[in-house]
Amino acid sequence: MIIIGEKGSFRGEIEAGVIIVRGEAQGTIRAKNRIEAYTPAKILADLYSPVLVFGEGVIFEGSSHMGAELKEGDKDPHTSAK
Repeated sequence: MIIIGEKGSFRGEIEAGVIIVRGEAQGTIRAKNRIEAYTPAKILADLYSPVLVFGEGVIFEGSSHMGAELKEGDKDPHTSAK
């Protein structure tokens, strides 16, 4: 578990089972279980997690990906012919 506190700031790439954000985060955030964000969080990032929990007032700008992440060489199930 990684926690970014209210006065904390993070820039870069981070990966953990559970990530909780109350401060500022920029970059790429990957969580195997869940990402949680609570006021006064400000997230400018691409998120990868099966579960996202945002409290009221959280600022989020970026993209969220909640499905299985594709690895190099895998076929995209949305564009593959059956």
